[in-house]
Amino acid sequence: MQILINTDNNVEGRDKLARLVEATVRTALSRFSDQITRVEAHLGDESAGRPTGDDKRCMLEARVGGRAPVAVTNYADTLEKAFHGAADKLKRLLESELGRLDDRKGGASIRGAEQR
Repeated sequence: MQILINTDNNVEGRDKLARLVEATVRTALSRFSDQITRVEAHLGDESAGRPTGDDKRCMLEARVGGRAPVAVTNYADTLEKAFHGAADKLKRLLESELGRLDDRKGGASIRGAEQR
């Protein structure tokens, strides 16, 4: 799984943030690592450094082999919180989307259960 990190010019501490993003994405999405080809993180400060509340944005896009890309966005008062919120959203989305595919492919079915 390839992880790309993009930030706007208003983001400070890019190296530290990049390490956090890479480690968290690998851990959170490890279950799907064989299905995900690439994850892109777009981090930015919507207010260009002015303190205006939940102005930090993180958009995560995951490219899953053979499927359309999926993306989530989260806003918070810090980039770390915005990122962690987006990572949780992406994990839940992939569990929902890819979990349904796994259920259809050989999972237990109510139709195959024996009658008691």
